[in-house]
Amino acid sequence: MEKMYKTMRNAGAYSIAAGIVILATGVAVGTLSIICGSVLLKRKSEILF
Repeated sequence: MEKMYKTMRNAGAYSIAAGIVILATGVAVGTLSIICGSVLLKRKSEILF
């Protein structure tokens, strides 16, 4: 019975760690997207199609 509790505790800890990593990655990608978008808007007049 105790082995089952240890397994569930480890699974919970890994889930929390994965959530933190995914959250940090999302924030980083969002920030980079905003920066790239602002650069594109800034140079809008230079872009030719």
